[in-house]
Amino acid sequence: MSKELQYLKSYKDWLNDIKLKIRVSRMKVALAANAELILFYWELGKDISEKLIQTSWGSNVLDVLAKDLKTEFPESTGFSRSNLYNCLKFYSFYKNDLIVQRSVGQIPWRHNVLIVSKASSIEEALFYISKTLENGWSSDVLALQIKSGLFNRNGKSINNFKTTLPNPNSELVEQTLKDPYHLDFITVAPQAKELDIEKQLVQHISQFLLELGKGFAFVGRQFSLALGEKEYIIDLLFYHVVLKCYVVIELKNKDFEPEFAGKLNFYLTLVDKTLKNTDDKPTIGILLCRGKDNLEVEYALQDINKP
Repeated sequence: MSKELQYLKSYKDWLNDIKLKIRVSRMKVALAANAELILFYWELGKDISEKLIQTSWGSNVLDVLAKDLKTEFPESTGFSRSNLYNCLKFYSFYKNDLIVQRSVGQIPWRHNVLIVSKASSIEEALFYISKTLENGWSSDVLALQIKSGLFNRNGKSINNFKTTLPNPNSELVEQTLKDPYHLDFITVAPQAKELDIEKQLVQHISQFLLELGKGFAFVGRQFSLALGEKEYIIDLLFYHVVLKCYVVIELKNKDFEPEFAGKLNFYLTLVDKTLKNTDDKPTIGILLCRGKDNLEVEYALQDINKP
């Protein structure tokens, strides 16, 4: 390598290092500015709350305050009547919980407004704050997850993870899965065949992955595996990059039947024997049905040795 090329490579490496530092610095500035803005809205909500308690002005004072602040700060969009009310609601919702007060500054104001407008408890609000930070959700995605009732569905699946997976892996997997899954982005007739459902799920794979949750990577549809002279077809195969395991999804456009569990167990053994690497965790099976009897599912899973 010539000295000129060495110089160019050295310069490019240095330039890339500076670019990275600039991006990190900008991110830190943005995060600090966001935290400061959230703190300001918190204090503003507190001021409004205390003034409404101390005086007999009533909530109509928000209209007057919004008009006066807009006159003084015409360039600002944060002093509308609706946003002043959001500040009041924001403060009132969290005022007695110091843990959440330290978390809210890490997400944007629009996200915070969404959460306090829809959450019915501090626990639910904390759930959506942590999921937003974990997954980097936009406000639109957060709104979709709240609308779908993710908090009430997350970790609610009936499973045998506690007996088939070592802790803490079993708890992590359990928290990952939902019940029910909302697949209303697909349009199929009630009597549609499973193949029709598979096709639509793959056509809407980005929405399906969003519903499944963080970490699912799509491997294939109608995935073929051979055993002896026979060929077996898996409806949908995924790999979970956080759990480090394959995930088999079987679709049944009907209510749960006990024999479904036995067939899924067979597919998991097949994947473990033919696809699973030595450093992969045990393959997990998900059965998507139209409905179920909880007790029937629990009995069907009781002696199954695969998760």
